[in-house]
Amino acid sequence: MTRPISLFTGQWADLPLEEVAGLAAGWGYDGLELACWGDHLDVSRWDDDEYVQGRLDLMDRHGLKIVAISNHLTGQAVCDDPIDRRHEEILSPEVWGDGDPEGVRRRAAEALKDTGRMAAKLGVKTVVGFTGSSIWKTLAMFPPVPADMIEAGYQDFADRWNPILDVYEEVGVRFALEVHPSEIAYDYWTAKRTLEAIGHRSSFGLNWDPSHMVWQDLDPVAFLWDFQDHIFHVHCKDTKKRLNGRNGRLGSHLEWADPRRGWDFISTGHGDVPWEDAFRMLNAIGYDGPLSVEWEDAGMDRLVGAPEGLEFVRRLAFDAPDAAFDSAFSSKE
Repeated sequence: MTRPISLFTGQWADLPLEEVAGLAAGWGYDGLELACWGDHLDVSRWDDDEYVQGRLDLMDRHGLKIVAISNHLTGQAVCDDPIDRRHEEILSPEVWGDGDPEGVRRRAAEALKDTGRMAAKLGVKTVVGFTGSSIWKTLAMFPPVPADMIEAGYQDFADRWNPILDVYEEVGVRFALEVHPSEIAYDYWTAKRTLEAIGHRSSFGLNWDPSHMVWQDLDPVAFLWDFQDHIFHVHCKDTKKRLNGRNGRLGSHLEWADPRRGWDFISTGHGDVPWEDAFRMLNAIGYDGPLSVEWEDAGMDRLVGAPEGLEFVRRLAFDAPDAAFDSAFSSKE
């Protein structure tokens, strides 16, 4: 069965959902991955049946499905340390409150529980997002980081996310962590350690976004194979590296699209992600979920990039061979 191709609305939250849905439908997308910010989805209204039905009706008017909902911004605050001005910029006033760090973390955790409840009300099985991390700040490993400090970071993650996952399992949905720098899982080994810390709960898996892996010189295709039982969702987003004697991988605190940066997110199909190999591997591991285009390119108009990304993914994301065809072909050998 053909996998639906959706548009993630996170980079479109400055526009009303009605307008974004109209654009996506006109371009030929099958559905949307709804961001839980802007006016796209207010998870605090999960128990407001009229509101929930209104979101579903809006999608129906445009012939679109909700394939997932994403709450990256609030999820970031669940484990982050420090909590500071950066978080105030991305959180709702209700979650930020008085800005007391532990209060922010606890309110963020409650909002993530409501996100799972909203997903269930919408008939959506996957919530995508971030977890934050209390130990990302130690990445440079200098001053030297005691091993027990790292262990405490993974324990903090487990302590804060297990109660959230209890709610997800109660309502029958699951959480897909986007493996991403600044999260508790940002590469191969931290992904393994994160799954171990959470006790390999069936409600907790991964969102595969190859752009962050290419940035770090990881093999995104091998990652699919190694974590095939945990791939709950897929983001189609690209990265272009410009590493040389001046441009570094960490970005040098420069703005997106600054030519002095060592890498940038770029429209899907224009970067360094090995897309054909990736789609073949998704077939090999039996992934049948949505392919969600996350348009992000500071050097391209999104009204050009989003339909171009859809065209690229639809052309390359061919279905796996039909089992009946495989059987018939094998019988002739």
